[in-house]
Amino acid sequence: MSDILAPLKEKGLSGINMANGNGVIHRTHPLYATFIGDYPEQVQATCILSGDCPGCPCPKDRLEGYDPVNAANSWRSLNDLLDALDEVDEDPGGLQDLAHELRVKPVINPFWKGLPFAHIYHSITPDVLHQLYQGVVKHLVAWLIAAFGAAEIDARCRRLPPNHSIHLFVGGISKLSRVSGKEHASMCQILLGLVLDIPLADGLSNIPLQQAVRAILDFVFLAQYPVHSTVTLRMMEAALTSFHHNKHIFVSLGIREHFNIPKFHFASHYVRCIKLFGTTNNFNTEYTERLHIDLAKDAYRATNHKDEYSQMTTWLERKEKMAQHAQYTDRRLKVTNSTTPTGLDRQHPVPGLDRRRFLHMAKHPTARSVSFEQLQSPDGYGAVHFLPSLYRFIILSSQPNISRRELDIAVESTFLPCRYLRVWHSIKYLCEDRISANRTTVDIVHARPATKDGHGRHVPARFDTVLVNFEGSGREKGIKGRRVGRVRVIFSLPPNAVSALFLRPLTVPEHFVYVEWFTPFQPLPDRATGLFKLSKSVLSDNTLLSSVVPLSYIYRSVHLFPKFGAAAPVSWSSSNVLDKCDTFFLNPFTDRHLYSELQEPIC
Repeated sequence: MSDILAPLKEKGLSGINMANGNGVIHRTHPLYATFIGDYPEQVQATCILSGDCPGCPCPKDRLEGYDPVNAANSWRSLNDLLDALDEVDEDPGGLQDLAHELRVKPVINPFWKGLPFAHIYHSITPDVLHQLYQGVVKHLVAWLIAAFGAAEIDARCRRLPPNHSIHLFVGGISKLSRVSGKEHASMCQILLGLVLDIPLADGLSNIPLQQAVRAILDFVFLAQYPVHSTVTLRMMEAALTSFHHNKHIFVSLGIREHFNIPKFHFASHYVRCIKLFGTTNNFNTEYTERLHIDLAKDAYRATNHKDEYSQMTTWLERKEKMAQHAQYTDRRLKVTNSTTPTGLDRQHPVPGLDRRRFLHMAKHPTARSVSFEQLQSPDGYGAVHFLPSLYRFIILSSQPNISRRELDIAVESTFLPCRYLRVWHSIKYLCEDRISANRTTVDIVHARPATKDGHGRHVPARFDTVLVNFEGSGREKGIKGRRVGRVRVIFSLPPNAVSALFLRPLTVPEHFVYVEWFTPFQPLPDRATGLFKLSKSVLSDNTLLSSVVPLSYIYRSVHLFPKFGAAAPVSWSSSNVLDKCDTFFLNPFTDRHLYSELQEPIC
């Protein structure tokens, strides 16, 4: 490291001319500002004793406390150590005594000695991958398994409903080994749902444990925001405070004796690091870990495993040249064929704040002719009130002020001039990259009956839950003006039916959705978990309240946590839990898009 950073000693003071992305020359002073690495690398770089905090003078036996003011202002001293290093030839014992006092190793020539304006203890940055996912979350999962037992935790994992953004651990999570950061991130999406109403030993209240889990998950999600404000930073501090207020439950259960864990402690420094260096995606080791695959593993697989280094180097050089040529040709083709502004002329939103999603439907339906009997059959799509709901939509679109009695009479006398409908089995939502204009699939809503695959095996039905813009005003935000429903049918009406039943056929949307409703959101979420509690909207005949709405009203898919009770029922499964369970909680952790929607504005 000393040899690599040696040029900074002169250029950091005298400066050097460098061109920015536009080719403009600026006088710059390159300085050593941040160190990005996991905890063992931080210990090695800062020369501290293992177990201590690399950013503050707190020793390893006092890491479990949390004071927001102290966490923001407490720094390790560097000036005294630098003075002792300068005088090590004259007074070697002084360095030894000072190192013992400061709890650092008496390294004579650390790589950061002599670098202009460098402060190694100010340079340590958060590491979402190793500190949060492979540290905090890893510990939390182990504690929950110890608290409730592997059998019950795994049983609940197998009974969660499916969702496009959720990874279902059908084998449970207790027996997983060598768990990756991505798998821990997937666990974060479902972790709170596994402990909602499960009882604790010795009659202890489950509420502190739920609040501790919710606090950790809030902190993990907030720490990864692409844009921060004073509001979101205060939310991070509040989440951490909540965890420390409720962590005693793990001591009461006999799972922990203390919380002197460096990765938990360093979470208290995240807010000050974000204020100093920006959001955590600027220095996440996940990016460099990915390079192990691109630059080492893939390159090694391309060799004959003999004299591999020269082959790997040649392979990487060729890959880089091909990538550069592809970028050049793409850029030239865009300039030649496009008349729209490109590059600096294009207006880009603030990174991370562009939440727009684009609805995409397949051109051709999945099923071209589905009978009304199949739509309403419990063995088909299960849309019990399909025709009455469709008739109500048709009548209300033409007569929005009609009375309920007149509406019921009009429904009795309305008929569709067709026997079959075109049906789609999925809705896709795309997100556009504002730089490259490429669109990727970020959400899919499924609505299909049970079927068999190409090998004759049974494939269970799947009807996903969605967040619906119930008012259709376009001013919906968070839960305001929205309601959770379960999609049963995605369909379109034939042209002759549209012309016969609607007064203004040209304004009729192309696609419709039959939705079974859950109860409206309560004004406030559950106090213990911060989750919104929902149940099915049941009519007097024990059928579900349902409606037909335009496809454009569907905002996105949502995932629901079932209310399992003391133990997960044996008859429940991932494919039938939405049918058999009556009470649910809205899962805000499916992705950052939904989580940020349900929080306070970030700007």
